[in-house]
Amino acid sequence: MSAAPLLLEIKGNALDDGPGIRSVVFFKGCLLSCSWCHNPESIPKEVEISYDKSQCVGAQECIQVCPEDALSKSNLQFIDRDKCTLCFKCVDTCPSTALARVGEETSVDAIFDKLMKYKPFYDTSGGGVTLSGGEPTMHMEFVSKLLQKLKTQGVHTLLQTCGLFPYDKFMQLLYPYLDLIYYDLKIMDATAHREHCGASNDTILQNFSKLQREYQQGGVEILARTPLVPGITNNSENLHSIAKFLQQQNVNRAQLMSYNPLWHDKCERLGSVICTDRAAPLRQWMPESELVQCEAIYRAHGLELA
Repeated sequence: MSAAPLLLEIKGNALDDGPGIRSVVFFKGCLLSCSWCHNPESIPKEVEISYDKSQCVGAQECIQVCPEDALSKSNLQFIDRDKCTLCFKCVDTCPSTALARVGEETSVDAIFDKLMKYKPFYDTSGGGVTLSGGEPTMHMEFVSKLLQKLKTQGVHTLLQTCGLFPYDKFMQLLYPYLDLIYYDLKIMDATAHREHCGASNDTILQNFSKLQREYQQGGVEILARTPLVPGITNNSENLHSIAKFLQQQNVNRAQLMSYNPLWHDKCERLGSVICTDRAAPLRQWMPESELVQCEAIYRAHGLELA
C-alpha cells in the first residue's frame, strides 16, 4: 500500500467516536465493500470527485473549463464520469463547493500538527484521537508513525477497524500505540458476508478472537460493534449468531449501532444511486422500537450494551 494514503477529512469536536471530545481522522481506502457503507467515499483508495446539486448555484464556469466536455446539466448526475479524467479544473473553478475533490494526500507531520491544536479539549474531557475510514490498517506504516507521535504527547488513541488485516504486522506496528479498539462484526454467515461485504469473514473472526485473548491478558480493550442494517444485519438469526460468538470469546459487553440512511446522499454525490425508492427500508431511519428488539437479543445472551 502507498506510504502516503489519501485523507478524507479530520473531524474535530466529535462526541460519538469514543470517550470524551475527539478528533477523527478519516482515511480513504477499504478492503471491504459493504453494500450499506455509511462512508462510501472511503471505499476506493483513489481520489474521486463529488457533485452536490443542493450546493450548486448554477454558475457555468465549471462547464466551460472542462477539457473533456464531461459536465452538462443534461447529464443525469451532471458529471459524465466516463469522460471525466479527474483533472479537477472544475473543482478549482466552482464558486460554491458543489464540486469537490474527495481525498487529499498529506503527511504525518501535517496531520499531527492539526490534531495537536485540539489537545486541550482531549485533556479536559478524557478524549483523544480516533482513526477511522475507510480502513486505517491498510496504511500501517503511515498510521504507526502518526500513533507514535500522538503517544509522545500522551494522547488517547482509538482505532475503528473492520478487522481485515495481517495480524502479526498489526501487532508490531499499531497495537503497542493503541488505547482502545472498536471492532466491527457485521455478519456471521460466511456466504452472506461475502455477498454484502465483498470478502470472507474468516480473517476478521480469527483476528477478533486473538485480540480478545490479548485483552483478557491485560492488553488493549476491544469493543465489538454491529451496525444494524435493515434486511441484512438486523435479522434475529444474525444477531443471535454474533452474540453466541461473543459469548464463546468471553465477551460481556458489545455495541449495536442504530441504522441511518444518510449514506445514500453521499453515493449520489459520487455518481451512484443505490436505491431510488425513498420509502424503502434502506432509505428510512431505524425506529426506536426496532433497536430495542435487537438489543433484547444481545441481553438475552448476557451481553451488556455499550
